[in-house]
Amino acid sequence: MTKKQLISIKGTKEGLVLRLDDQCSYAELLEELAKKVSDEGFEGQAEVLLQLGYRYCNDIQKKEIINCVQQTEHLRVTKVQSEVMTVEECNKKLLENQSETYVGIVRSGQVITAVGDLVVIGDVNPNARIVAGGNIFVLGRLKGIAHAGSHGNREAVIAASRLEATHLIIDTVIELMTDELSVLSEHPEMECAFLHTNGSIAIDRLQELRLIRPNLSTFKGGS
Repeated sequence: MTKKQLISIKGTKEGLVLRLDDQCSYAELLEELAKKVSDEGFEGQAEVLLQLGYRYCNDIQKKEIINCVQQTEHLRVTKVQSEVMTVEECNKKLLENQSETYVGIVRSGQVITAVGDLVVIGDVNPNARIVAGGNIFVLGRLKGIAHAGSHGNREAVIAASRLEATHLIIDTVIELMTDELSVLSEHPEMECAFLHTNGSIAIDRLQELRLIRPNLSTFKGGS
């Protein structure tokens, strides 16, 4: 009878993906992993994505698994993926997926924050600041500072009827609204700001948002 493989290795253009069995015992997995990374005869340097599947690992166990892989000098773990969420992580995600609405003018010096998405119905004046863990939507003129994805969401977007902000921030990326970025703001169109694949903040017409962030919509049904 063929023994079930507990570790599968797949090569990608980004590096290696190590898929770890989530049904066997933790001790058995660690033993098999140590053999696998030492027997494969790796050359050069490779970045590794670890996929834990539905196995729950605490911080100590994750560290043990990473150290086990990195005992081979050719491998470096850059990311760990898991299908398991703690209750705290689940509650945080639920909050981040909710939206809050502010109606009125956000005045200079005022700060409005939201855990998830933030909808502002009104103008955001210069020197005002709006911050959201998710997306920001302004039904008015955005002239102040907008910070979307403040908890590390790089997929977050900033949209406004008139995008005239002094600073745009998505995750930790900050962009001053230079003349080059403000070109679209000279036209009476709604615009959106997002993180481009090159890592910088880009601006486009709001109509393009469905192509830029196709997963933004959660609406089901329609014809």
